Amino acid sequence: MDGFRLDAGLPIIPLAMEVNPRRLGATQVGRAAPHAHPRGQLIHASSGVMRVICGRDIWVVPPSQAVWVPPGQEHEVYFPGEVALRTLFIDPSAVSGMAEQCAVLKVSPLLRELILKAIAVGENYTPESAGWRLMQVILDELREAETTPLHLPMARDARVMRVIEALLADPGNKHGLDWWARKTGASGRNLARLFVAETGLTFGAWRKRLLLQEAIKRLDQGQPVTTVAFDLSYSSLSAFIEMFRKALGASPGQYARRQGRRADLLLPR
Repeated sequence: MDGFRLDAGLPIIPLAMEVNPRRLGATQVGRAAPHAHPRGQLIHASSGVMRVICGRDIWVVPPSQAVWVPPGQEHEVYFPGEVALRTLFIDPSAVSGMAEQCAVLKVSPLLRELILKAIAVGENYTPESAGWRLMQVILDELREAETTPLHLPMARDARVMRVIEALLADPGNKHGLDWWARKTGASGRNLARLFVAETGLTFGAWRKRLLLQEAIKRLDQGQPVTTVAFDLSYSSLSAFIEMFRKALGASPGQYARRQGRRADLLLPR
């Protein structure tokens, strides 16, 4: 397998794969079970959305982002819909200067085109060739790529995980921290402290990230912006659009159009 082949003469091994869970049956979700390999991996979808789990973090990855998985890091990937997977396996000899933990990276237009070019080149390159120089440019771009906070940190404390699991099952749940405190047998102040200690985020910030992840997933499925906003319990469409724009630098409609969706199906009338 490409992730297990160690060869400094191939600093990057590109791989393209079309994933279609519907071929597995209407109730199936595509999944790469937990695994690790000695090569690092950049997991990118040129279209479609993936959910990647690294350690105690969950990442939802749209085409404008990619997940960097360092060598030896266990991870698993879910494909809720069709995904054009474009991944780069990076030899441990070439990962210097890259993050030592899983991270979501912004995929600039340049990096996106470089990834697609690498897929076209494949493994047909040698030192001093044009393909080799292309791979070195990609490595430089990855070292300089900006990270994004699109991950959901998990927790070890049973009370915090009870809240997290309930919200993952029902992202639109509007109950506040005091309500959850009563459900878990903790005081509101104690639960708030535990959330920060366990996840590094306040309860409100964690839930906002969850809503963003859920919005990305639903927009990719073709759901209208208005439906997504109110299903996720936003008080107004404008509040939802502003949250989305601040997080991703584009409105939900702009994001949807970038994914090839029909604007008249997604934008409010």
